[in-house]
Amino acid sequence: MNSAMPGRSDQQLTGPEEELSPAEAYRASRRRAAEQATALYGFQQLYDFPLDPFQIEACEALEAGEGVLVAAPTGSGKTIVGEFAVHLALAGGRKCFYTTPIKALSNQKFGDLVKRYGADKVGLLTGDNSVNGDAPVVVMTTEVLRNMLYAGSQALDGLGYVVMDEVHYLADRFRGAVWEEVIIHLPESVVLASLSATVSNAEEFGDWLDTVRGGTRVIVSEHRPVPLWQHVMAGNRMYDLFASPDRDGRPKDAPRNPAKAVNPELVRLARSEQDRGGRDRFARGRGRSMPTGRPTRIWTPGRVDVIERLDAEGLLPAITFIFSRAGCEAAVQQCLTSGLRLNREADRARVREIVEQRCADIPDEDLHVLGYFEWLDGLERGIAAHHAGMLPRFKEVVEELFVKGLVKAVFATETLALGINMPARSVVMEKLVKWNGETHADITPGEYTQLTGRAGRRGIDVEGHAVVLWQRGLDPEALAGLAGTRTYPLRSSFRPSYNMAVNLVGQFGRHRSRELLETSFAQFQADRSVVGIARQVQRNEEGLDGYRESMTCHLGDFDEYMGLRRALKDRENELAREGTTQRRAAAVEAIEQLKPGDVIHVPTGKFAGLALVLDPGLPPVSRSPRTSRHPDYQDGPRPVVLTAERQVKRLAMIDFPYPVQALERVKIPKSFNPRSPQSRRDLASALRTKAGHLEPERYRKGRTAAADDHRIAELRAELRRHPCHGCDEREDHARWAERYHRLHRDTELLERRMRSRTHTIARTFDRVCGLLTDLGYLTGDTVTDDGKRLGRLYGELDLLASECIREGVWSDLAAAELAACASALVFEARQSDDATAPRVPEGAAKEALGKMVRIWGHLDALEEQHRISTAEGVGQREPDLGFAWAAYRWALGHNLDSVLRDADMPAGDFVRWTKQLIDVLGQIQDAAGEDAALRSTARKAVDGLRRGIIAYSSVG
Repeated sequence: MNSAMPGRSDQQLTGPEEELSPAEAYRASRRRAAEQATALYGFQQLYDFPLDPFQIEACEALEAGEGVLVAAPTGSGKTIVGEFAVHLALAGGRKCFYTTPIKALSNQKFGDLVKRYGADKVGLLTGDNSVNGDAPVVVMTTEVLRNMLYAGSQALDGLGYVVMDEVHYLADRFRGAVWEEVIIHLPESVVLASLSATVSNAEEFGDWLDTVRGGTRVIVSEHRPVPLWQHVMAGNRMYDLFASPDRDGRPKDAPRNPAKAVNPELVRLARSEQDRGGRDRFARGRGRSMPTGRPTRIWTPGRVDVIERLDAEGLLPAITFIFSRAGCEAAVQQCLTSGLRLNREADRARVREIVEQRCADIPDEDLHVLGYFEWLDGLERGIAAHHAGMLPRFKEVVEELFVKGLVKAVFATETLALGINMPARSVVMEKLVKWNGETHADITPGEYTQLTGRAGRRGIDVEGHAVVLWQRGLDPEALAGLAGTRTYPLRSSFRPSYNMAVNLVGQFGRHRSRELLETSFAQFQADRSVVGIARQVQRNEEGLDGYRESMTCHLGDFDEYMGLRRALKDRENELAREGTTQRRAAAVEAIEQLKPGDVIHVPTGKFAGLALVLDPGLPPVSRSPRTSRHPDYQDGPRPVVLTAERQVKRLAMIDFPYPVQALERVKIPKSFNPRSPQSRRDLASALRTKAGHLEPERYRKGRTAAADDHRIAELRAELRRHPCHGCDEREDHARWAERYHRLHRDTELLERRMRSRTHTIARTFDRVCGLLTDLGYLTGDTVTDDGKRLGRLYGELDLLASECIREGVWSDLAAAELAACASALVFEARQSDDATAPRVPEGAAKEALGKMVRIWGHLDALEEQHRISTAEGVGQREPDLGFAWAAYRWALGHNLDSVLRDADMPAGDFVRWTKQLIDVLGQIQDAAGEDAALRSTARKAVDGLRRGIIAYSSVG
């Protein structure tokens, strides 16, 4: 293992001393000692490869106490930065929480960290597993950390670092808000390490992190450690997408416009197919030869052909992305039917050994239901599917075998691209269109980057390969745009939920909660300036608390005393302003009375002194100037005068702080030309001769209005009677009070500026709080007992669940009936089917489900009244009863075969929905409060559900 710092050779660090002067050798020695004293130096010794520059920069920032946002391509090794945060925490005797978006990724990371640091130092907390939760390093899903923050968990004590892996997941419209909640609510002392895919607005996201978390260094690396070459497979040929790609596989000659760098052969291929048009539109199979010998069309290679071709060219292992679960299973079946085998006999034996070991606890009767033997046959041949419909244990085995090189061809849906460590040598894209739940849509550049980013295993492959299969109508230039752009814009999905609202109000009150929401990334993107203003308001409020304490007087209420002083000052200022206004009005009136030829004395300004009025400056449209709306008369008359120094100038009312009168008159010759120096000289001479000896009457201010004002007299008397007036430290208190008043005034100004901006999130929060107030969950800044119960319920239908508990809808149900009802809170059918009503249990469960739907209808009407819309990501969707029958039968103890057959549901989906149901039942048990019967029923329901394949929770 090389002990030198990456990027430097041993010669540079420990070069021969004879080549260095004594001073240079001493400095080199000091530098080596300083480097070896850092935590980063010791951390690097754990790896048998040098760290990349972006990894070193991020680790140095963490060691310096800065937060980091690391945006780098998939497979570039950004998780090393997260592992360094773990290293720092353990070295400093502090805790580190490592958060991930999905349980599978948490399990995987838990296994990695246990191997490095030992089982006693690493824990795991997900909805399914709780292992060593008090360990100094705990891997968890982000929701678990969010719940800890709202509950004020003691587990947060001593927390020094939080790693947020796959932080770009905050764009997810269903769960993304959790990431922002965590980032906003984490204590300021916690250092945050955020790891993201390459996003096009990393700087914007980093700016937000810097605003809400303090010093955050943004480190962006677009360099792939393993070059990625882009290809198109058409017929029996594989074409390079770009004519001259760079080392990272992107177009070298036209990086700003990738379409210009497309391989000309592909362009000709697309045009030739277009030219043939509909002539062979419905031709099937491989093209027949024309007289020229050219094929009539280019075909899309079959799945087996693709794998065989990749195997022949040494490009396995490969992941083929098919945007359909059924398509993935069909692809495996096609390979098996063709007799394709990718494993030798020794590999087959090793596969069987691992699979049997990992599935030993699954009962034999369940193996047949789960399709175990067909699945094992594919694995032994080195072929597998990977999608959300599979049993979690089966997916984990596929991942393990793929990493070990024992599975060489995986057909997967796009869910595999999220964080799971399954790099391949090649990635195949069957199509560039996928079903997004509503329509068939083109995949985005970000999605393409995420999927193809799996190609190229660091430390194993010299290069990675992304292969797109030719489809009729494929546009090579559009594909080049996907492959060359590599952007993944991060858009916040943050919206306040009912649960979030009661938890925030309970901790901070409505006013402060509103300010916290203003600091969300969603609001930052809507109006970047509001985030900074909101943070300043928070700082100001902290400062106001300190000022208020410093101005406290032991003799009385000093704030009240300062109120009297301010009232006195305000009254004096008001009277002074009135006096100024009256003087100005008098001055305006005096100017308006002037006529050309009047001699005046200009009181102040640059041209103060004797002057002859040439034009009083009244607007030409009216001789009643004060009622005139002429735009040039906004600030009063502007007389034109000739000064005694022969200058012709237009004056303003600022030059006349008090009224002036004509001292004399001088006749202005009709031949006077203000542009003629001679005319000005002659008239100025006449002015000095006739009026040069005149002195203006000195202006005398009359008695001030304040001297005779009764309100001022009353305020002065109140001041003298106030207890604080006799305090020896009165003026010290007054200085603090003035600072308080100024800061309070500035804060109010900032708040007015905030109100004048978008306030999208805060206004939604206000509407949510309004509805919760109507339902009795909030009373002003107080969270009621019902509200506290809502604060313990997380999920899309949190308010519906709370209302059902409050109304006693579930109180008299049996355990299996409660499971059926609670399933409607979590289940959502993949495709809506309104043709037939879902089957539900008869009796009490059916009645309770009917009540739930009616309560939802009432809530839906209330949301409409308060302008809360599910389309904006807020509100309660309609409960889905599609899983009630399956949940009911499983909780009653029916066998897996009959439950799955009745539900017409893949085992993986059944497991996933059942585990989510167990989670929500645990929340109901926690929120039931004094309803002991409901608590007991929820516990029994969980026990009835957690059996068989649901209990097969593997860790690591």
